[in-house]
Amino acid sequence: MINVVKLIAVDLDGTLLNEESQISKKNLEAIKLAQTNDVEVVVATGRAYFDVQTIFKNTDIKTWIIGANGATIHQPNGDLFHSVPINKQDAIAILSWLEQEDYYYEVFSNHAIFTPQNGRELLTIEMDRIKSANPEVSIEHLEHAAKKQFSQTGFSFINSYRDLLETDVDIYNILAFSFNEEKLRKGWAKFEHKKDLTIVKSAKHNFELEHKNASKGIALEILANELKINLSDTAAVGDSFNDLSMLKKARRSAAMGNAPQEIKNSCDEVTLSNVEDGVAHFIYSLTKDA
Repeated sequence: MINVVKLIAVDLDGTLLNEESQISKKNLEAIKLAQTNDVEVVVATGRAYFDVQTIFKNTDIKTWIIGANGATIHQPNGDLFHSVPINKQDAIAILSWLEQEDYYYEVFSNHAIFTPQNGRELLTIEMDRIKSANPEVSIEHLEHAAKKQFSQTGFSFINSYRDLLETDVDIYNILAFSFNEEKLRKGWAKFEHKKDLTIVKSAKHNFELEHKNASKGIALEILANELKINLSDTAAVGDSFNDLSMLKKARRSAAMGNAPQEIKNSCDEVTLSNVEDGVAHFIYSLTKDA
């Protein structure tokens, strides 16, 4: 086989994972083929690394993991290699505002995802309000989005962000989630000009905050340097706006067939969708017969 690249960074949700948040047999086989041919496959996700480990638990695949949208990099054995936490005072200010405005939020830390006890109730209230305002609307897709959010591994429930004030946990990522579009716009406007923060969107109903020096693109460059791989020998595939930094950094980029048009326009090519094994299709295009 001839390898067109030496490293492939792969997003999870909407990319490697199907609509049931599972990795298809074809995608697993493609990853194994790449690894067998000395191509470094890297998972790059907004999820926490321990959640990624759970997803891969029943496979024999181990990869480097860029987690929390680039705020962490873990080695294949699970050891932390690199991290960029949010300044504690910045994190407190963010969480105080989100709590005041009744957002569902998640705080990604070293070993847990902290979320308020009443968070899920807040989303149920939002769905009820949407249904009341428009009885004809179907809320099935909202319920699916909430179920997907709650399916992560490692939740630890807190009464308030104040429970974290006296702890020494590093906060890598803060995710805010709402079904209220006006509420999401208000949150984005609140934080988009903060110089010490990066704000990204990984799905329709959220926005996420990290340190300004944390992104999938920055993490990709750090990891490629550690592995002594030139960026000109890298590729990346993703479907959302939090993937843009790594899609732009890699030499060869692919948008999933289910990605928004803006993501497709930013990439070199468009592969198949996440329910059509688009990752496998892309990987096979990078490893061809001699």
